[in-house]
Amino acid sequence: MHKRVSLKDIANKVGVSIALVSYVMNGQEKEKRVGKEVVKKIRKAALELNYQPNQIARSLRMKSTKTIGLIVADIANPFFGQLTRIIENEASNVGYTVIFGSSDENMYKSDALVNSLLNRQVDGFIIVPTEGTEVQIQNLLKKKISFVLIDRYFPEISTNHVVLDNFQATYDATMQMIDNGIKNITLIAYNSKLIHMKERIRGYVEAMKSSGLDKNICVEEIRYECVNEEMEEAFTRIINARKRPKGLIFSTNALSISGLYCMRKHSLKIHDDFAFIGFDGGESFDLFNPPLSYVQQPLEEMGKEAFNILLELINGSKKVTQIMLDPNLIIRNNDSVKIF
Repeated sequence: MHKRVSLKDIANKVGVSIALVSYVMNGQEKEKRVGKEVVKKIRKAALELNYQPNQIARSLRMKSTKTIGLIVADIANPFFGQLTRIIENEASNVGYTVIFGSSDENMYKSDALVNSLLNRQVDGFIIVPTEGTEVQIQNLLKKKISFVLIDRYFPEISTNHVVLDNFQATYDATMQMIDNGIKNITLIAYNSKLIHMKERIRGYVEAMKSSGLDKNICVEEIRYECVNEEMEEAFTRIINARKRPKGLIFSTNALSISGLYCMRKHSLKIHDDFAFIGFDGGESFDLFNPPLSYVQQPLEEMGKEAFNILLELINGSKKVTQIMLDPNLIIRNNDSVKIF
């Protein structure tokens, strides 16, 4: 049986103190101001010696498991998949592991995930909250558990959060179409009480009102749990409307994809039948000629900010940080947001 490699073995190989090796192995090199070259030598030696830390002993000693819980709405959604990857990378850079799960926009599943991750003694959470989880969030506050909300938040609860300026996102998208001469625009959104969706609807409505197009306001609201069925119903109404809309704005990536499938099924074409602006983009948007326009969310910044705030909380910060990021309207080709 091979003897377990210890911190002392690494220290002897590099020629430094055991304390210095401990700082590096526990991710405290910045805090303890260990030189970059020394850090490289220690990590290289640990790899060569196949050092395996005793995680149980480490957790008891550090009062930390070096893990965080990440709860998103749906990991299969490219938006949340990319966000998860960014947070994973940030966590890995400082020696943290991310355990993630999908709530499927279900408050009970979200609650079960939080409890399961608490039992695993994660150091904190990054949560995409779902509708009806206000009590869950309040309980985390009462228990003084470190967490950051991302993508959405509850206005009535003072929490750390990182979100998009959702009002501005759809306001800009709507004005882009109006400036291209399109006056009859429909917004397709989720039927939700969550603030991010309410703000996206408000942005569209305000853009229409400010342009004197109050009578043309039309919002098709679709339930998350039956997107495809209700998208089909929405398109039936759109196609058969007495005054068919000339512009369509989709308020999420998933709704954009579902809407594109529906358009294809009904032999409808972007540019010929409808102007189009989606959310988040993706590979499917690149298959059109010209590629489709969309509202870009600053995912990299969103993920990094959320993790950095959480790390500060884990390290004892009491500050409440609330960040609202600017959207970026990507017009791939002006022909995609006007009708020929």
